[in-house]
Amino acid sequence: EVQLVESGGGLVQPGGSLRLSCAASGFTFKNYDMTWVREAPGKVVERVASINKGGSLTDYVDSVKGRFTISRDDAKSILYLQLNSLKFEDSAKYYCVKAWSYTSTSGFRGQGTQVTVSS
Repeated sequence: EVQLVESGGGLVQPGGSLRLSCAASGFTFKNYDMTWVREAPGKVVERVASINKGGSLTDYVDSVKGRFTISRDDAKSILYLQLNSLKFEDSAKYYCVKAWSYTSTSGFRGQGTQVTVSS
């Protein structure tokens, strides 16, 4: 059974940092491209960052470039998203996706972890 379990979200002040984790099981993690997406109330799902299998390629939505970093640990089957210099508009539920292809948002999604940026 494929499982993706996100963690690391929370309440943080503007300018703060968080590291999200996504623990994968039930499939051969190293063989898959992975994506982080986020969904805020009343807004469409937005792709945040993608990483290819092997980790040699990464891609980010313009609004997070230079602030967020996606990475993966294939030995542990964990996907990460480092969030720095957080802004109010980064508040959303963040999900990891076992993507159909690099930069795709389609695929199996976890239950998400909430990030709230508030002063």
